[in-house]
Amino acid sequence: MKKMIILLLKILGTVLGIVILYVVLGYFLPFIEVSGKDDGQNKEVPVYIYTNGVHTDIVMPVKNDMQDWSAKIPFSNIKSKQADYKYIGIGWGDKGFYLDTPTWADLKFSTAFKAAFWLSESAMHCTYYREMKEAADCKKIMISRNQYQKLTEFVEGKFDKDVNGKFILIPTDAVYGDNDAFYDAKGKYSFLYTCNTWSNDALKAAEQKAAFWTPSDYGIFLHYK
Repeated sequence: MKKMIILLLKILGTVLGIVILYVVLGYFLPFIEVSGKDDGQNKEVPVYIYTNGVHTDIVMPVKNDMQDWSAKIPFSNIKSKQADYKYIGIGWGDKGFYLDTPTWADLKFSTAFKAAFWLSESAMHCTYYREMKEAADCKKIMISRNQYQKLTEFVEGKFDKDVNGKFILIPTDAVYGDNDAFYDAKGKYSFLYTCNTWSNDALKAAEQKAAFWTPSDYGIFLHYK
C-alpha cells in the first residue's frame, strides 16, 4: 500500500511538473521574437491577424490577381450564401475545439483531453468578412506579393483534399454565424501545436515577425502592439 501511494505521488508530481513547465514556457518563450524579413518589394497586400479570444485567424483578401479563395471555399458553403465579402479569415485547429468550443465557457474536459494528446482530428475554420477594423484583437500588416504567395501556399498546404484536389467541407450546424464554414485539415492538434502555434507559423512562412513558439494568441499579439 505504501509503495502504491509513493508511486501515485510520483506520477502526480511528474504531471504537475509538466503542467508548470508548460505554463512557464508558454509565457516566456513567446517573448523571443523571430524577426521579419524585408524582401525589398512593395508591401501592397493587406493581411490581418485576428483572434476571438480562443482561436487566431489569418485574414486575407478574398480575391486578387494572385489568389481567389472563393473558388476554393465557395460562398455557397456558408449560410448566408452572399458573395459580397472582401476578406476571408482562415485558422487551423482541433475539430472538437472548433465545433464544440466557440468560447472558453463551452470547454469540456473530454474535448480538452483529446485535443491535448493527439486524439482527435483537425479542421480549418474559414470565415468571410465584409470589412476589417484594427483593434486590440485585430492587427493589420502589409506584405509583399512574394510574401503573400508564401503565405497562401502555407495555408493551402494544411487543407485536406479529395481525389479531385478540392477542399473537403465538414457538414455541420456548429458554425459561429452565417458567414463561416469548416473543412477537413491535415495534422494533429496538441498542447505543443495549437491553433495559435499554426497562425504563428503562418506569419513565419510569410516572413513576418512572430514568436519563437507560442500556444496562445497572447504570444502572437505581443509582437504587434
